[in-house]
Amino acid sequence: MLLRDSTATDADAINRVALAAFDQFKAEYSDWPAMASAYGSMSTLTERGEIIVAEISGAIAGAVAYIPPDRRKARYFDKSWPVIRMLAVDPRRRGVGIGRALTEECIRRAKRDGSDVIALHTSPIMTIALSMYLRMGFELQHEAPPIFGVPYGVYLKKLAL
Repeated sequence: MLLRDSTATDADAINRVALAAFDQFKAEYSDWPAMASAYGSMSTLTERGEIIVAEISGAIAGAVAYIPPDRRKARYFDKSWPVIRMLAVDPRRRGVGIGRALTEECIRRAKRDGSDVIALHTSPIMTIALSMYLRMGFELQHEAPPIFGVPYGVYLKKLAL
């Protein structure tokens, strides 16, 4: 597996992987078309941060957005926190450590940026991702507003610099 920064030519593949990764939750959201639109445009997060892709055999198998400290982010995050956004793994490639590797790369970048914490936003419906984050040391900081009927929380991990 190769982790690398995304390029403009990766946009369609990133968006496809994100949409496929979150499709399993479509019945949970009261407005799936709106959520699908957001997931299907994951590549636009390059406007606020860095998208890291996991490539296997020349194909994008996963992606995550890393939003550095002091960049524009949702109001339920402290502006000074770096944030992990939209971790997505191709459903056909799950279970081989892609999500963990992408999360660890975001942690590495937060340390690079001099931060002593990193945050993310996830939902209890995302059981596999949430359990991975908890095993990695993320702790619930506070609830966040629900999105189309789905509860969310903000999680924070303290980093040793």
